[in-house]
Amino acid sequence: MQTINAVITGIGGYVPDYILTNDEISKMVDTTDEWIMGRIGIKERHILKDKGVGTSYIARKAVKKLLQRTQTRPDDIDLVIVATTTPDYRLPSTASILCDKLELRHAFAFDMQAVCSGFLYALETGANFIRSGKYKKVIVVGADKMSSIIDYTDRATCPIFADGGAAFMLEPTTENLGIMDSVLRTDGKGLPFLHIKAGGSVCESSHYTLDNRMHYIYQEGRTVFKYAVANMSDACEAIIERNHLSKYDIDWIIPHQANQRIISAVTQRLEVPSEKIMVNIERYGNTSAGTLPLCIWDFENKLKKGDNLIFTAFGAGFAWGAIYVKWGYDGQENEK
Repeated sequence: MQTINAVITGIGGYVPDYILTNDEISKMVDTTDEWIMGRIGIKERHILKDKGVGTSYIARKAVKKLLQRTQTRPDDIDLVIVATTTPDYRLPSTASILCDKLELRHAFAFDMQAVCSGFLYALETGANFIRSGKYKKVIVVGADKMSSIIDYTDRATCPIFADGGAAFMLEPTTENLGIMDSVLRTDGKGLPFLHIKAGGSVCESSHYTLDNRMHYIYQEGRTVFKYAVANMSDACEAIIERNHLSKYDIDWIIPHQANQRIISAVTQRLEVPSEKIMVNIERYGNTSAGTLPLCIWDFENKLKKGDNLIFTAFGAGFAWGAIYVKWGYDGQENEK
């Protein structure tokens, strides 16, 4: 009996039209383009300015492109997983709203929340539904409207985050392709260093929490940097070792686009040439669950069938990991 695996067969992405530049941010807080580029590596970021729309709007734009490019009928979709930290509402799920907007009548759907590692977790989860043999077409989305939870008076966080997202189609294959292996971890030590204090069941929303700006991201950058570099590197090394790969076998590493210094430090630890690292943080910023699929959306025409890819991310919790993927098609044949 042949083994069924999940292969990525297409991608659709979306970023909003409005671009927030470093010069504009320097008018909001005490910073400069030189400081932001030197410390973070971001030049500009896309922001969803439209009133009355949230993450489901970003996801809908990305999935609509995905369906068009893969020539897939909405009724053929079995499952939708949306990785996001910025759902439209506390309830219902953003995935359910997406199903309604795109008339995905035969799919079941749910959200997954692992912050910046959310897309990794969702990708492995979606792959396992395919491997079960019961599901044929699974959409995995990574999308966030991070501007909705950013304090634009906080110079430590407001230059970092942005809005955007992308979606993968997963389908069954018996070829030696697809989601080959994963190392996913959560240790729970990250709460003091990266969190939103209010709005959950521990610290409910109130006039006090609103007045004290407790509904925005707090980040202790130095600690997050240290943990991110060590754990992303360790997860990649574990994937490489147990799949008997060498750095010469790897065609691309796709790191979470949180900070250029983190990406550079991970690259140095892995001793992989910089030209094998997908980086678009300068133009897109940190879109949380959106960064990994947005990188593929950006670099798709460089990918070839059979390429060895390693995705890696680190996020609040702390949650991190790496996934080994053998790419399923020649990207130039499916250009956006």
